[in-house]
Amino acid sequence: MRHNFGAGPCILPQEVFKQASSAVLDFKDGLSILEISHRSPEFEEVIAETVKLVKELLNVPQGYSVLLLQGGASLQFAMVPMNLLPQGQTAAYLETGVWANKAIKEVKNFGSANVVASAKEANFTFIPKDYEIPADSAYFHFTSNNTIYGTEMFTLPVTKVPVVCDMSSDIMSREIEVSNYDLIYAGAQKNIGPAGLTLVIVKDEILGKTGRSIPSMLDYKVHIDGGSMYNTPPVFSIYVAMLNLRWLKSKGGVAEIEKENKAKAHALYTEIDRNTLFKGTCAVEDRSRMNVCFVMENPELEKPFAKFADDNGFEGLNGHRSVGGFRASIYNALPITSVHALIDLMQTFEEKYK
Repeated sequence: MRHNFGAGPCILPQEVFKQASSAVLDFKDGLSILEISHRSPEFEEVIAETVKLVKELLNVPQGYSVLLLQGGASLQFAMVPMNLLPQGQTAAYLETGVWANKAIKEVKNFGSANVVASAKEANFTFIPKDYEIPADSAYFHFTSNNTIYGTEMFTLPVTKVPVVCDMSSDIMSREIEVSNYDLIYAGAQKNIGPAGLTLVIVKDEILGKTGRSIPSMLDYKVHIDGGSMYNTPPVFSIYVAMLNLRWLKSKGGVAEIEKENKAKAHALYTEIDRNTLFKGTCAVEDRSRMNVCFVMENPELEKPFAKFADDNGFEGLNGHRSVGGFRASIYNALPITSVHALIDLMQTFEEKYK
């Protein structure tokens, strides 16, 4: 058996794979999901159900629109300031890793970014705290989970400034209060579905205030008016996301999956802290439940452990190329049995090399 700890595109439930593969051959009356018209009533039903599931699973309140777009979170780095940052104003950003840094760079094409706090000097091994968000900021932007460094932000700062969050790698993994955010965006390829789809949840009243002419494809209001079909949407990615959100609902929704995610993370971190060969890399209070990063106490054992893991059916455990070490990504669809299998592997390796 192979255990997939890849950071993304990541593991999806087996039943979702089976349903999706069946639809590739025959979605409706002999037509594949890959060849149906995106304007057909059948696909309009898929879009409608996907949006409904997002709203239901996250308890999205009235006054917010749910968009199914393309371009990944990386395009949102530019779309956010383009749609929310008036000319001559400044947006506040929290720098917690590579993706936050890329978002900060894009702001400079439209205005100014004020980095209110950064963990860069500590190689992003913690989430900054006790920082001030200037009241005249156009918005405050942060990344809730940092896949490369293994930190996660569990508490929102108190502010009256509009809050924007890149939630790509922990959305749907834990309960959130959507009304505390003005815009949430997320690449799908962690907990929502396959790559190619980007989810945006935006408070309608914050749009249309920049005084800027926005290209249609980059204008949230255009996509809202078009029902996420201003252009041809990523049909297959949306369909698989719908199947995956159905699966999540069948498990009891976000509240239930959060319990599982807490149990998985707790078990793995407990072993990392106990095992004499391994150590965590992040501040304990900021440890991610989605991406567990760790290294060897003796760096010379890194390659032997990597080979040992591969030989025993463990995929995707290598840390990001920029930081090295190991990273176990334990997204929603990863069963806790795989976490226990990894713990057993670490204990066996300890017996061999201690």
